[in-house]
Amino acid sequence: MKKVAIIGAGSSGLASAKSCKEEGIAFTILEKSGKVAGLWNFQEDNGQASVMKSTVINSSKEMSAFSDFPPPKEFPNYMHNRKMYKYLMMYAEKFRLLEHIKYNQEVINVVQTPEYDVTGKWIVTSQNTVNKSIEIEIYDGVLICTGHHSLPYTPKFPGQEEYAGRIIHTHSIRVPDSFKDQKVLIIGTGNSALDAAVEISNVAKQVYLSTRRGAWIMFRLGPNGLPIDTQLLTRALGTLGNFVGWSLSNFVLELYLDSKFNHELYNLKPKHRFNAQHLTINDHLPNKILSGTVIVKSDVQKFSEKGVIFKGEENVTKLDTVILATGYTIKFPFLKDEIVNTTNNKVNLYKGIFPPNLKHPTLALIGLIQPFGALFPIFEIQSRWYAQLLNGKVKFADKKTMMLDIKRRNHEIERRYVLSPRHTVQVDFIPYMDEIASQFGVKPNFLKMALTDPLLFYNCYFGPCTSYQYRLEGPHSWADARQAILTTKERIVKALDTRCDTKKSNTTEKIIFMYFLSVMILCFLCFLIFRVIK
Repeated sequence: MKKVAIIGAGSSGLASAKSCKEEGIAFTILEKSGKVAGLWNFQEDNGQASVMKSTVINSSKEMSAFSDFPPPKEFPNYMHNRKMYKYLMMYAEKFRLLEHIKYNQEVINVVQTPEYDVTGKWIVTSQNTVNKSIEIEIYDGVLICTGHHSLPYTPKFPGQEEYAGRIIHTHSIRVPDSFKDQKVLIIGTGNSALDAAVEISNVAKQVYLSTRRGAWIMFRLGPNGLPIDTQLLTRALGTLGNFVGWSLSNFVLELYLDSKFNHELYNLKPKHRFNAQHLTINDHLPNKILSGTVIVKSDVQKFSEKGVIFKGEENVTKLDTVILATGYTIKFPFLKDEIVNTTNNKVNLYKGIFPPNLKHPTLALIGLIQPFGALFPIFEIQSRWYAQLLNGKVKFADKKTMMLDIKRRNHEIERRYVLSPRHTVQVDFIPYMDEIASQFGVKPNFLKMALTDPLLFYNCYFGPCTSYQYRLEGPHSWADARQAILTTKERIVKALDTRCDTKKSNTTEKIIFMYFLSVMILCFLCFLIFRVIK
């Protein structure tokens, strides 16, 4: 039996463990901290990466679900981190993953064995963070599941050394209490920046939000009050988008976002198009700007002793605290650069997973990806492919093929996205999931489905592209996958059915009908606009 080291017991580590287990691969999860579930196991302050106490996931529960483990129907559609932690623990307990975790084991070195060219094996050295003891083990494979939100990127600004106030990174924020009655500046407009701005503005005297290039702000709440990702991440809209092209797709999406609030009026409209940046999601920021508790400013020109001067201004804006929401540096200190080079956050990996210069696909980076969509299904499908490769059930690409694929992917990113370290690992959810699924035979056969099961085809094509679709066929298919797909909308609606004293007449059926109708109307309108423009 092959044996694998899984580094990290977060969501990607648990998904990887499950994938190994269903393939009969022995595994040990080496976790640096004394806790499981990574970012989603909220801790007040233990020096480890963690979400803020108020954090709610940006992707809905059905889109975020593991492919054979739908969240309970009563769970809210956008889960608070407490519910996310509970879901992950339910997953780990059902598939008996917790017993394989070694806590307080920090991996300090991963190197090839002297016989690597023949065996593909690795030497993993870890240190116990409590008693400092060293463990050295040889594994047939290594899955790196540490993510890329552990090493904050902290840029320097002119005059920063003169500033007498506090400068911190969003990585350190757990609760907003320490900012009470302060004047706070947040630099950045990513998800963590906007979450911090909204939360801190509830207690601060004033919050300023500094942006260099602006951002398109997406909302969790979509038409008819349903989760927006379940309506946008459909194969029907994906096909239509490919047909009409990015220009028209951007036009429609930007028009939709501006209908929620005018980005130019709110000083947030960027020069780049919607699809040229990582998705920023926040439902509360417009209200905060409208009420003046958050004020949008331009980029910081320079610091002074008491605050900053923004570009285009002459006077100093006085501040108590500056928060850097400037992202993270991708780094794996236990790996040599010749194995994985992360200079400028640019990581050349085949399919975003495998270092191309290795002879064997026995070391993989799971979750080093940033999608337009949910993360958990991507962790899972990456590790499922890895397990198939390790057991020799599917063939792997040669180096030439890998390098051409990496070159193509890098070119697409450079052509599409704003030049930024933030956009080096971007992917689109459905195309990427299909791309990986095709490697080991779990991508659904839609022609066959349309002929043999029209109802399932209708739900898979016009409904949300949930991960259950990748359990319909192929290795480790799931007998309940079809039912999970057909009842997705019911679970979405059931989470809102919290009043026992009201009678709802066919509410679920009506909402499901409106859901499909809205998707088809949007497809038709986009097609008409395309024909008129053409």
